[in-house]
Amino acid sequence: MAFDYKKEYKEFYMPKTEPSIVTIPKMNYIAIRGQGDPNDEDGDYKEAIGLLYAIAFTIKMSKKSDHRIEGYFEYVVPPLEGFWFMDGMDGIDYAHKEDFHWISVIRLPDFLTEDDFRWAVNEATKKKKQDFSRTEFMTVEEGLCVQCMHVGSYDDEPAMVAMMHEFMEQQGYELDITDKRLHHEIYLSDARKVAPEKLKTVIRHPIKEKG
Repeated sequence: MAFDYKKEYKEFYMPKTEPSIVTIPKMNYIAIRGQGDPNDEDGDYKEAIGLLYAIAFTIKMSKKSDHRIEGYFEYVVPPLEGFWFMDGMDGIDYAHKEDFHWISVIRLPDFLTEDDFRWAVNEATKKKKQDFSRTEFMTVEEGLCVQCMHVGSYDDEPAMVAMMHEFMEQQGYELDITDKRLHHEIYLSDARKVAPEKLKTVIRHPIKEKG
């Protein structure tokens, strides 16, 4: 049976709908950076997502190529994720999506090296005749965070974020969003196929002990 990160690491991908404190270890990602409203039909975000998945499936299907990745095992491609920020703000303002900065990512399997990643980029470039130079191998160690499962529209997230922040303060923590520690979302639903009120999104914010 294929290894499924969502099932094997439920504490990271399937939290409850009440906030909780969690420590997130170091993880590697395929990443693309961009700016603008993710809902823009002609915007950069949708193109970036296509590039991410092309690399993700090139790696997954490498078993059928001449390139052998040491330690390869069958796995389910992890869900799409995003780190979001806005200039001059701790967090994001959902009313001004045109000002969003984003780093869209898909987790890489632990066996993948940077050399294997470069092979995948070159392989996808040759096969799909597209420019994948924007994709990067990114390592993130989020550390101490507050997180929660949000069920509903993305535009309704602020109420959940407020609840998360109230919870962390009650537990003796404060928000620690910086240029390195960002608002993080994990998308467990396909917004093209799931009604807005049923969307499942993990929301995660970096925190630190007060004082």
